[in-house]
Amino acid sequence: MDLYFLPADIRQALSNINLNYLSEIRIRKGQPVIVEYKGEYKYLNPFGVSECGRGGLTVGDIAPIINNATGGCIYNYTEQMKSGFITVGHGIRIGIAGEYVTNSSEIIAIKNITSINIRIPHDIVGCADFIVKKLFSDSLHSTLLYSKPGLGKTTMLRDIATTLGKTHKCNVLVFDERNEISATDGEGNGFDLGDRVDVIRSCNKKSAIASAIRAMKPDVIITDELYGNEDVEAVYYAVNCGICVIASSHTEREENLKSLPFEYYVKLTGVGRQPIIYDKNFDTYRCGGADDLDRRVFVGK
Repeated sequence: MDLYFLPADIRQALSNINLNYLSEIRIRKGQPVIVEYKGEYKYLNPFGVSECGRGGLTVGDIAPIINNATGGCIYNYTEQMKSGFITVGHGIRIGIAGEYVTNSSEIIAIKNITSINIRIPHDIVGCADFIVKKLFSDSLHSTLLYSKPGLGKTTMLRDIATTLGKTHKCNVLVFDERNEISATDGEGNGFDLGDRVDVIRSCNKKSAIASAIRAMKPDVIITDELYGNEDVEAVYYAVNCGICVIASSHTEREENLKSLPFEYYVKLTGVGRQPIIYDKNFDTYRCGGADDLDRRVFVGK
C-alpha cells in the first residue's frame, strides 16, 4: 500500500504496524493522528499505535497532504470534492472536512481543510464466500448489499466480481464510478479481478449502463454505491434487460429498500460477522444466525 502523500513521520510510524489490519487514518489539524487498527481506534505514535494520545503524532497543515495525493493537480479532482471526498491511487478514499463553498445550495469547492479521513481498501480473497454460496450457487440473482459506512461493502463487491468470473465463468461488468472496486492507477495497476471482468471507471451509471450492456453483453453488472434517482433508474434499465445487478447502498430503511428492483438484500452486520440475507419481502432467507465467519473478514470499506 503506497501512502506516499503522507508526511514522512507518519509513514515511518505506519511502517511499524501490519498494514493488513489498517482501515482508516484520521488526521485533524493540530490533533493526534488516530487510526482504525484491527477494528479499534488507536493513536499513532512514532513506534506504532497506543491507547493514549500522549506523545502521538500531529499534523499542523493538511493542505500539503491533499496536494501530494492529487499530484499537485487538485483541480482535476474538483468534481469528486463536491461529494466531500477524493479517490486516489489504489482506491484510497480521502474524506475531507472544512469550509464548503456553495452556489444555490450546490457544493462547488472545499477550502480551509481542517480534517481528513483516509480509508484504506483491502483485497480479502474469499470474504464473500457465504454470500456467493447462498445466493449464486444455482443461478444469478439481483442483490443489494447494504450497511452503514465502513463494514466492507466495496471489499465484498470486489470479491464477488472476482469469484463470479473465475469460478462461475460469468462475463462480469463492473461499474467503478469512484475507482474503488478495481482501484486502478494511471499505469494500469490495481486489484486483480481476473480475466472475465470488464471495468468501466469514472462515468455515472445513467450515462454508461445502456450503451455498455449493448457493447459488452454482460451476464452480471456489479456497481458501487447507488446514490439518487438516476442510479436507481440505471439499475431498473439493466434488470429490465434481463441483466443481474449486484450493487451496494448506505440506505438501511427497509421501506426504501423494498422499492428497489432487487431479489435479495444482504445486510452487513459487522467486521467478521455473518451477513443477514433477506428476500424481496424482507423475510430472512437461508440464514444461519450471526455466527462468526472466517477471520479473513477483518477489514473493509
